[in-house]
Amino acid sequence: MAPRMRELYRQEVIPKLSKEFGYGNVHQVPKLTKIVVNIGLGEATANPKLLEKAAEEMALITGQKAVIRRARMSIANFKLREGQAVGCTVTLRRDRMWEFFDRLVNVSLPRVRDFKGLSAKAFDGRGNFSLGIREQIIFPEIEFDKVDRVTGMNITLCTTARNDAEGRALLAHLGVPFRQ
Repeated sequence: MAPRMRELYRQEVIPKLSKEFGYGNVHQVPKLTKIVVNIGLGEATANPKLLEKAAEEMALITGQKAVIRRARMSIANFKLREGQAVGCTVTLRRDRMWEFFDRLVNVSLPRVRDFKGLSAKAFDGRGNFSLGIREQIIFPEIEFDKVDRVTGMNITLCTTARNDAEGRALLAHLGVPFRQ
């Protein structure tokens, strides 16, 4: 069975964007290609158990095992050595991407305290959107009682849009709540 948001994209968003931007071909319409979820834990150099717990929580949230990221170079001021684990990341594509996007937009973001919408200034110039989440506990998969430490994460929504206007229109039609 196809994810709900992908069906919404195919049946409603593609015709709306085609009409709005005057695309002659369906393949010109921007689409969501991948979602990258990243947690950076600099404190993991001192306590490696933090990173293991963060990777487990990320696997629960995304439904995919997290990849441990390691430092590329040594930085003496940060007491960091090359090869030390400093974070974890997950790249979601296809059905998992659409299901995560659906949960993010419709369940998790409304659970953020004092949520007024996402800033439209977080586009990168090529239609990709990045947002930061301060607490992983907004996701319903995380049990609040079992959380040792509240960590934040960066989420990047990668699209095929050629510019920010097309990317914003795509995400707005998909239901991303932008600040007015």
